[in-house]
Amino acid sequence: MVLVTLTTDFGHKDFSISVIKAALLDQIPNVNIIDISHEISPYNPSETAYILKNAYKAFPRGSIHIVGVESEYTPENIHIVMQFEGHFFIGADNGIFSLIGEDIKPEKTVAINIDKTVTSSFPVLDVFVQVAAHIARKGTLEVIGSPLKNIKELTNIKPVISQDGNQIMGSVIYVDNYGNVITNITKKLFKEIGKSRAFTINARMVKFKEIFDSYSQAIDFSIAKEQREEDGKKLALFNTAGHLELAVYKSNPNTVGSASSLFGLDYRDLISIHFE
Repeated sequence: MVLVTLTTDFGHKDFSISVIKAALLDQIPNVNIIDISHEISPYNPSETAYILKNAYKAFPRGSIHIVGVESEYTPENIHIVMQFEGHFFIGADNGIFSLIGEDIKPEKTVAINIDKTVTSSFPVLDVFVQVAAHIARKGTLEVIGSPLKNIKELTNIKPVISQDGNQIMGSVIYVDNYGNVITNITKKLFKEIGKSRAFTINARMVKFKEIFDSYSQAIDFSIAKEQREEDGKKLALFNTAGHLELAVYKSNPNTVGSASSLFGLDYRDLISIHFE
């Protein structure tokens, strides 16, 4: 069985996802299609990379991942296939793949050449599905593309370290379904720069001086429920993906509010950590 995942910013209102799946079912016998997400913010490479790099490892080696975000072909946005840790990623060279494999070199990357014979406003359907079918048939990447030494990198959304080593300047890369704010500051970087020093996290007018291991750790359960601070409790933690997350305990963006709404934080807003 061939496993193909889909990650797009198409949403679910239109017919796009259904026709992509129909084409995959038509061209790949016994294909298993998994939706990673279709709710990516439009044209948002860092959000796409964050979701994809934390999802693909759960799938078996040999899986094919189609990425439909900012996928229209232009001379500055070519189509590529990247073979990485035994997985195949099909999408545009817009920086997404550089964020997925920041510290690991891909086994192989090719610039897709079959799209040169296809005029399409829907490359995920007209090009990416064909490439996925070729890979599923055990076809080599060299048949559908030419070797590519370097892929486009997104360097403007990586954290910056101050010259004195006392500050990390990062930004918001994702706001999840609960309104929790995820930053590009990782636990690994925090430990390397912080060296166990005291710190202050600054996010607009909100400050944090402690990082918890879980959401519930921020609550003092030794205090009677009616007396303790619980709903709306602000907290910082490193999430399961290893990224610094700013949250509100039991938040609900539709009722009590969330970290994003209550702290006034959105995509690319500045988050800094100052070490003492």
